[in-house]
Amino acid sequence: MLIHGRAAAQVPDFEDLAQKDTSSPEPGTGRGRRHGTSSTEPFDRWFRYPAGFASDYVELLLDRLQLPKSSLVLDPFAGSGVTGTSARRMGHSFYGIEAHPAVAELASLKLLPPPANPTEFLACAKDLVAAADRNSSRLQGNLGSEADLIRRSFEPSVLAKLVAVRELIESGQAQEWSLHAKWSLLSTLRDVAAVRVGWPYQNPSQERKALYSDPLARFLQRAEWISEDLSGLTLREDEPDRRLQAVHGDSTKLRSWQPLAGDLGDGCVSSPPYLNNFDYADATRLEMYFWREVDSWAELCSMIRSKMITATTQQSRVATALAATQKLVKFGDVATKIAGLTKELEKERVSRKRGKEYDRVVPDYFASISDVLTNLAANLRPGAPVVWLIGDSAPYGVFIDTPAIISALAAQVGFTAEQNVILRRRGQRWSKNTTRHTVDLSERLLLMRRN
Repeated sequence: MLIHGRAAAQVPDFEDLAQKDTSSPEPGTGRGRRHGTSSTEPFDRWFRYPAGFASDYVELLLDRLQLPKSSLVLDPFAGSGVTGTSARRMGHSFYGIEAHPAVAELASLKLLPPPANPTEFLACAKDLVAAADRNSSRLQGNLGSEADLIRRSFEPSVLAKLVAVRELIESGQAQEWSLHAKWSLLSTLRDVAAVRVGWPYQNPSQERKALYSDPLARFLQRAEWISEDLSGLTLREDEPDRRLQAVHGDSTKLRSWQPLAGDLGDGCVSSPPYLNNFDYADATRLEMYFWREVDSWAELCSMIRSKMITATTQQSRVATALAATQKLVKFGDVATKIAGLTKELEKERVSRKRGKEYDRVVPDYFASISDVLTNLAANLRPGAPVVWLIGDSAPYGVFIDTPAIISALAAQVGFTAEQNVILRRRGQRWSKNTTRHTVDLSERLLLMRRN
């Protein structure tokens, strides 16, 4: 097989990545690693989005694929751009699609050409801090227009300083550094909150001691990290001829792939949403409310959640589930398997007083995944390798072998499934504390290849 007219290297086995010791994370191996971007790796640390993986692990996977330098790496679930920044460090081009508008903005920001003088951002951040410190006393008694979630999550003096920085950025005081300042501020919120603001749900009724007491100092620290990362980028990675692009879009739709303009990818590393009822829209409610991207829960659902792949019962609809079931019919045996799981879940739902609609989520989820796989196949070169990290699930004890079903769908739209490796066991914290979760769950690595 050929890539860019050159013979592709033999893809090595991924079996040795399987976790051997659950108590000992090993950097660069994936063993013992939990999902979520790193809080310490350059560019990852700009904002620790809970979906995705750390860049050192992505680099490991890309290295194993042995792609020729300057290959085009695709990611239909780009998240905060971790695959993109990892591909850039390894000398590759990148094209990614992300459904969450704010997270797509962050991914795109990370992939911008390096600025001429990144230390100017730190000077800008210091000016913002000085001005916000002067303005915050004026704002402290005038926070009534902030969303209830925001007012309940911060001490008034802390919130006044955060709002003061936001107003300065919105008024143009950060000039060309406005997006860098925005994300320095958004990533500060959870660090200085006085209530529980874990992922994915924020609970302002449960107080906690803020991790950092001074929001302006923490904002400046985060600005320093961004400045450092941009400085390193200027020294090592300025290759403007490469495509480095993350777009806000829907990878189930052909229009989101059109910017490639026929430029076929040489490989793909990605992590689709897990079928585990994690609400990726609700996960960013604190940031979206604070920045006033949305003003209500209804607006969050209509602007963000409705545009994302159905992976939670909150997104489920009877009509979309029926339409998805019809769409899947063409997949034959795998459609029959999905229909059987749906029936089992429906039975479990109706047997409970307030059962969750997992039976409506499953067909819609797999129909969407089949659309993504179809579009991905159309935008990859023959022989191109694809690595997806994905977990299985067991809602109400009904085991759904998500990786195996994805492999079966992929086989019908132009891929060959080559490996299905268990990276780590998961779900033990639930099975130890309840009788509802009794199925062993795992996180898997799927290796597929474009036919």
